[in-house]
Amino acid sequence: MALDSRTLTAIGTMSGTSFDGVDVALLETDGETVTRFGPVGYRAYPNEERLLLQRALAAATSLTDRSARPGPLAEAESLVTGAHFQAIEAFMREHGIARETVDVVGFHGQTVLHKPDARLTVQIGDGPLLARQLRIPVVHDFRAADVAAGGEGAPFVPIFHRALVRTLDEPQPIAVLNIGGVANVTYLDGDADPIAFDTGPGNAPIDDIVTARTGRRFDRDGILASQGKVDEDAVRSLLADPYFAKRPPKSLDRAQFSRIGLDKLSLEDAVATATACVATSIARAVEHFPRIPATWIVAGGGARNRSLLRMLRDRLLATVQVAEAVGWSSDAREAQAFAYLAVRSVKGLPLTFPTTTGVQSPLTGGVLAKP
Repeated sequence: MALDSRTLTAIGTMSGTSFDGVDVALLETDGETVTRFGPVGYRAYPNEERLLLQRALAAATSLTDRSARPGPLAEAESLVTGAHFQAIEAFMREHGIARETVDVVGFHGQTVLHKPDARLTVQIGDGPLLARQLRIPVVHDFRAADVAAGGEGAPFVPIFHRALVRTLDEPQPIAVLNIGGVANVTYLDGDADPIAFDTGPGNAPIDDIVTARTGRRFDRDGILASQGKVDEDAVRSLLADPYFAKRPPKSLDRAQFSRIGLDKLSLEDAVATATACVATSIARAVEHFPRIPATWIVAGGGARNRSLLRMLRDRLLATVQVAEAVGWSSDAREAQAFAYLAVRSVKGLPLTFPTTTGVQSPLTGGVLAKP
């Protein structure tokens, strides 16, 4: 599609590495400026669906062909596609959104493997089938082009963060921090290209400890962490990993730091230590910025963890606030981002940059599937 200045209406979806569910969001954009944020929605994955996705994640570790779907991966891909169809259909019904008013859907799919060093990133989900079911064009497979061109394939949201930050009256530089299963940051300073990378573990090691020991999915509000004592030796051991000193661009697979060897600690101490590992690794990201950020804006599931936020404020010499404090949505921001990225994709605008994924030059991406 030729470059143009039309404003398009897009629905974006996101199913993150925590396997909580499908976020849905609508916005209007010309691919540069967001002219209107619409409603947001959510479809949770029930327990049996989360278990299937976890089996698919385990099965994906041996993949060498990104199109292969052995074992539970085929079933999981069908689940992901169907769940997104249900989520989008229910969202449009609930908010009275006529199908013909939606120009495009941004469908990220579910990441099950991310190994950029091996030029391999796998997101399951059938974009062409979803387009036929919805009877709306769908942009999918966002990351493949970047990885094929030598980029990390992540993070992808920085260009959307730049659009958001341009509307704020906040001291700069600004660091936008997303804490999902993996934590990633976008550094923004005026009109310079964004700098972005995965800082290290996010919710994954905390969630895995809580699930393994209690059957619950996460440390609600950071209560367990607040009751524990941090094992500083374990934190130093994690931070000795070469990943943290490596210069960006860099990105992680969810599983890389999901197990961090805290089995001998009590539940509370293990969760407190895992939380401190996350906060300390995020603080180390400052080493890779041109200047120390004046403001940090925190989004994603980690923004609801009060212990993690407290630890971040203790370690960062800056204002730390959650996304809602500046009028953003912590939960829907990535779904909004993929709506925005879908519009940029169909207009041929770049999605990734040398300073975000390490690709040699600004690059568009995504595959357009028509109904």
